[in-house]
Amino acid sequence: MTHEIPARAGRREWIGLAVIALPCILYSMDLTVLNLAIPKLSADLKPSGTQLLWIVDVYGFVLAGFLITMGAIGDRIGRRKLLMIGAGAFGVGSIAAAFSRNAETLIATRALLGVAGATLAPSTLSLIRNMFNDPKERTTAIGVWISSYSIGGALGPLVGGVMLEHFWWGSVFLVSVPVMLVLLAVAPVLLPEFRDPNAGKPDLVSALLSLASILFTIYGVKQVAQDGVSLPAIASIVIGMIVGWAFIHRQKTIADPFIDVALFKRPQFSAALAAYTIATFVAFGIYLFIGQYYQLVKGLTALQAGLVTLPGFAMFVGGSLAIPVLSRRFTSSTMLVTGLCVSGVGFAMLATVGTSSPTVWVVAGTVVYSIGLAPVVTLTTDLIVGAAPPERAGAAAAISETGSELGGALGIAVLGSVGTAVYRRAMAGFPAHLSHDANGVAQGTLGGAVAVAKELPARIGTQLVDSAQHAFARSLSVSAGICVVVVVLTAVFVSVLVRPTTTPEFAD
Repeated sequence: MTHEIPARAGRREWIGLAVIALPCILYSMDLTVLNLAIPKLSADLKPSGTQLLWIVDVYGFVLAGFLITMGAIGDRIGRRKLLMIGAGAFGVGSIAAAFSRNAETLIATRALLGVAGATLAPSTLSLIRNMFNDPKERTTAIGVWISSYSIGGALGPLVGGVMLEHFWWGSVFLVSVPVMLVLLAVAPVLLPEFRDPNAGKPDLVSALLSLASILFTIYGVKQVAQDGVSLPAIASIVIGMIVGWAFIHRQKTIADPFIDVALFKRPQFSAALAAYTIATFVAFGIYLFIGQYYQLVKGLTALQAGLVTLPGFAMFVGGSLAIPVLSRRFTSSTMLVTGLCVSGVGFAMLATVGTSSPTVWVVAGTVVYSIGLAPVVTLTTDLIVGAAPPERAGAAAAISETGSELGGALGIAVLGSVGTAVYRRAMAGFPAHLSHDANGVAQGTLGGAVAVAKELPARIGTQLVDSAQHAFARSLSVSAGICVVVVVLTAVFVSVLVRPTTTPEFAD
């Protein structure tokens, strides 16, 4: 039996990969950069509390809801065409957001950015699936693709901080405009077009079901993260799951489904998707605590806190780019299991953190878990996309990114809720020197305790901050311990279901 040797990529494909990385950097920057602009934005537009939450959250909500739909549309009309439409819409939405005159307009433009952003991840990842046919080259390309998101996440606070130092809050949105113009100019030259020649028209009912399922589920999860377990939040999650079941059932019955449900019957595909979702679960969940710990426990400024997170980002990028070299000597299952175990060591380091722990110890823990998660994210993405036939790569890429969005939301909700419960329990014994309202604020969050302490006599205020810092460090420690258990169990799960192939390919 002979095997056809896949064609190797040329200069055009590698230059095209650099073009593909540009919107990915902006995609993740837009998720983080707005947080820095909130104080100036609030002073200018004067949004209500509810409006401010929607300004922050609507981008992620809409983006997650449209991923599967956009992946399926890209398979039908062409991945490059969808990418260019999305890039144009992202540029227009960015300009509109920058010059919004009221909160309602900004919410609407952020929603438009979410729709446009949903075209970027599935289009770029599915283009990589078709541009790089050699498995080792494709792994390298996916490593670059994933690294671009980490670079965007690291650059977001830094670029946003510089822009806000010199310009108004809307300037943070304008950074994406010249990049999208470059993409529109060079994409037709450097990026090939791919579409499924046998695809039918997009199914409107499937699009609505997928949108409703993701929106209800993630909204409910975020409500749990913000306000704790409540009947409306649980109802939203249950509705999302029911609608999701209806979406899956419809995919089994229509002639041209959005996603190939049979993929989930492949143990390696399911294991890879689960591992990817869990990787984002622990990464997003623990990061919720790290930034607060740096600033409110160790006393770092926002800029200093941003700078000490850079080593973790750098190690994640380096680890992602090293996977193709490591894959020459180790099997995919070995690297996945080893990566999960290494990340477990990093989380175990964070589980020992207290208020007196050196900052360098916390930084070291984030570096270790970032090194461990790098092969997990890179290889599972490759496994997920490689499972689908080339003509359905867009839908597979969308499934991958939906798992990432859901994992991140769950991580923030679950670990955030656990951390809040640990913090409140530890603070329950604080001496009752406070009013009822002040006590509720102080027992709610570490930031609230610090704010309340400023209004108290020095001795009592110092005692309150000290107690709150110890309580928060305890919540970080417990959450990190949960992450250890989760990644170790996932390592066992992966070792059983992922075959020890030398390249991250699927075989039927």
